Amino acid sequence: MAFPTVRHRRLRSSAAMRELVKETILGVNDLISPIFVTEGEGVKEEIASMPGVYHWSLDTLETELAETVALGIKAVLIFGVPDSKDAIGTSAFEENGIMQRAIRKIKALYPNLVVVADTCLCQYTDHGHCGVVHTAECGVTIGNDDSLELLAKTAVSQAQAGADIIAPSNMMDGFVTAIRGALDAAGFENTPIMSYSVKYSSAYYGPFREAAHSTPQFGDRKTYQMDPANAREALREAESDVAEGADFLMVKPGLAYLDIVRMLCDRYELPIAIYNVSAEYSMVKAAAMQGWIDEKAIVLETLTGMKRAGADLIITYHAKDAARWLRSE
Repeated sequence: MAFPTVRHRRLRSSAAMRELVKETILGVNDLISPIFVTEGEGVKEEIASMPGVYHWSLDTLETELAETVALGIKAVLIFGVPDSKDAIGTSAFEENGIMQRAIRKIKALYPNLVVVADTCLCQYTDHGHCGVVHTAECGVTIGNDDSLELLAKTAVSQAQAGADIIAPSNMMDGFVTAIRGALDAAGFENTPIMSYSVKYSSAYYGPFREAAHSTPQFGDRKTYQMDPANAREALREAESDVAEGADFLMVKPGLAYLDIVRMLCDRYELPIAIYNVSAEYSMVKAAAMQGWIDEKAIVLETLTGMKRAGADLIITYHAKDAARWLRSE
C-alpha cells in the first residue's frame, strides 16, 4: 500500500502512543557498573581521562556500592589495581590480592549484589600483557598454554573469594575450557563464565589503560586480540567459547561493533553482553562538558541502540547516570 493509505506517523502522534508501540525497552536491570578498586586508605581518586569514574580503596568502597545499590543496579564488574607487579602477575591469584579482598568486602556488605570479576593478568604483570611473555631470537611472544594455567588459578581464587560470575578478558585460545575445568575441579561448577568472546584490539581502550595501570610496556596486543576489520572471525571465536562451556558471550568495544552484537544474537541463544568502553564514555563526557551535546539524550540513545542490536546486558561507565535518568522517567 502507498500514501495516503499508509500513514506511519499515526503511531508517533503523542508521547503515550510512542510508548505504547516502543519496540526496545532499556531498563536498570540491563546495566552492569564497572568499579576500580586499589590499594591504600582513604582513596577516592578521579581518573583524569574518565570524569566521574574513580579509584576506590577498600575503606571507601562502601560509598560507591551504597550509591550503586540505591539506584537499583544489580551487578558490578570489578577491576583490581594492585601495588605490586611481576612477570607472571602473581598478585592476580593471591588469596589476599586486591581483587580477592574487594570481592569479599562487597559480598559481606551487599550479598545480593552480583559481583562479576574481570579475569586477566594485564594489570598485574610488570610488562602489561595479558599472559606470560617469552623472549627468543625471533622476538617476543605471549605464551598461550602457560598463560592458561595462571588464568585458571586466578579464576578459582576469585570464585573462592565469592565472585558470582567469572569474566575472562584475556583472549588466549582455550581460556574458557581451562577456566571451566579449574572451576569445576575446585567445586565451583555452578559459577558461570561471562566470556569476553569477541574482544578487538581497539583504540577505544585508552582511558581504561590509565585507570587500570595496564598499558603494555612494549609491543601491542594484536597477536591475541582481534583485528577490527574482521567479522567472520568473531563468529569463530564465539563458537569456540560456546563449545567450551561459556554461559555469556561478550562483545568489546560497543559502538563500532554493533553489527557483531547482532551477528552473535542471531546465531547463539546465550545471553549477549556488550561493553560500552572507556573512550566511548570519555568522548561523551568531554563533549557534554563543552556544552556541545545533551548528555542524557546521547547516553540513553546509545544504550538503547546497543540493546536494540541484541545486547541483553550492557557494561557501562554511564550506569549510575543512566539509572538515575531511567528512574526519573
